[in-house]
Amino acid sequence: MNYDRKDVPHLADEYVLGLLDGVEAREIEDAMKRDPELKAAIAASRDRFLPLDTSLVPQSVSEDLWRRIESALPRQDHRAPDRPVANDNGLRRWKFAALTSLAASLLLAVGLVYSLTRTVEPLVIAVLVNDAGEVQAVVEDFGNDEASVRLLADFTVPRDKTIQVWTLPSRDVGPVSLGLLDGVHSARLQGPALPKPRADQLYELTLEQAGGSPTGRPTGPILAKGFARMPR
Repeated sequence: MNYDRKDVPHLADEYVLGLLDGVEAREIEDAMKRDPELKAAIAASRDRFLPLDTSLVPQSVSEDLWRRIESALPRQDHRAPDRPVANDNGLRRWKFAALTSLAASLLLAVGLVYSLTRTVEPLVIAVLVNDAGEVQAVVEDFGNDEASVRLLADFTVPRDKTIQVWTLPSRDVGPVSLGLLDGVHSARLQGPALPKPRADQLYELTLEQAGGSPTGRPTGPILAKGFARMPR
């Protein structure tokens, strides 16, 4: 599937929201196997839309509503007794299809509003990979001393160790810690005041002793690293 690199975040949102047809969705799934950036963008999109799924409370539909819907449907012609009348199973299937379509439409509408009204976008996104080139995490830097770290792999962290997040604003400044992860969990970190993030800025995760690096510089093994890209 051919697509512009700057359209990857938008394409990921469309895939997660189910706006692509079957052929396009399958092409995206095939492309994810070869494109770490697309795979990471889809994972980030799923994380953004997850609150929509968890915040919607299932509601039962009253029998009165169903009666009003049924009364609005064309009635059977009682003068033609040989005409088959829909059985209960058919009516239940119709109710189920109508209800699921309504729920899907509601979730899609809320999702689109959420997507369109987001005001804080990352200035850069870095896809972090291990030595084998496998995607391990995504870092979104918002340029306001905040960064979001999403772990996409299972890391083994001993009890006396912690994952520390780093960036390299410039060679003169050297590596700067953005913070520590609480266990093996994605997080939003409040880091130090740094220059505006730029394309090709290095981000990495290292395994440090509990409490973080004692030197203020990376000392442990590098778990994953990658260079930032502009999301649009």
